Amino acid sequence: MLPWFGAAADPGRVHTEGHAARVAIEVAREQVAQLLGARSREVVFTSGATESCVTATWMATERGSHVVVPAVEHSSVREASARFDVTEVAVDRRGRVGADAVVAALRPGTALVHVQWGNHEVATLQPVAEVVAACRERGVLVHVDAAAAAGHTAIAFDALGADLMSISGHKLGGPPGVGALLVRRGLRLRPLLVGGDQERARRAGYENVPAIVGLGAACAAIDVDAEAGAARARIERVVAADLGPGVQLLGDPDPHGRLPHLVCLGIEGVEAEPVLLGLDQAGVAVHSGSSCSSESLEPSPVLEAMGVDASRSLRVSVGWSTTDADVDAFCAALPPVLDSLLALGRRVDS
Repeated sequence: MLPWFGAAADPGRVHTEGHAARVAIEVAREQVAQLLGARSREVVFTSGATESCVTATWMATERGSHVVVPAVEHSSVREASARFDVTEVAVDRRGRVGADAVVAALRPGTALVHVQWGNHEVATLQPVAEVVAACRERGVLVHVDAAAAAGHTAIAFDALGADLMSISGHKLGGPPGVGALLVRRGLRLRPLLVGGDQERARRAGYENVPAIVGLGAACAAIDVDAEAGAARARIERVVAADLGPGVQLLGDPDPHGRLPHLVCLGIEGVEAEPVLLGLDQAGVAVHSGSSCSSESLEPSPVLEAMGVDASRSLRVSVGWSTTDADVDAFCAALPPVLDSLLALGRRVDS
């Protein structure tokens, strides 16, 4: 990325500097496409998965006013869809939506169905292939939010047959502020951002060349099988550790029913915020609920939809820089933090 921070080359120009920037973008486009099993011309660069999800929603709803949204979708999907006629589909206590329930929600005028590859808070995998196949039979567009999954599990966009797919750069080791929307070949939809012909007139605006190059480089560097294997082993160390009697796994208990790199833990008897602060003092960074709700005091809508305690949870994730020592540090730090908070609570109650 570094050479492009100092370059003022507009990739839309025909001079030498512009041509070099255009080549760099197209190389990155091919790198993203290869990671996701897509054609390079299906890749539209965006500012991140939030923009991609909103764009997918607003692009597709020109075909109708009805949208089907599983209850555990990301806030960008739920809030973008709220402008239209929405059918929300319930999930089970693992956070999984039933493909039959999604199909039952379809009706004349259904423009779009959203379905995550895997949930961003509890990691539960969704029946993506079944939903896509059923919707294609009925001529309904499907958008797959793969922000939490891309780079962590194998994805083949073209083989899946989905119409739209969103990813985010920072979720897979790339820079923040960049992502992509995959648009199935032959699908013609109006863009969200207008005013220029960038991205083949699908997303107007001067391309963020350094970030796009960084996203491409991250995609090219990922060995998905190795990444998934290492991540799953580290997460399972967390699941198997003795973290205290009040800690339980939320989501699918089967490790193969979850994304490999994250897990959500329910904590009994204490609020999440003091636990986060205690872990932070021990040098461990985890989170409670979705990263997009960190400034909100509202309970997690994902956990509420699952029917579990939405105010007491820890989302633990590992990435390309995580080590076994990091996992061990978390497992060692959490029990004394919980013990001290529970003891404080007993003293206050007495």
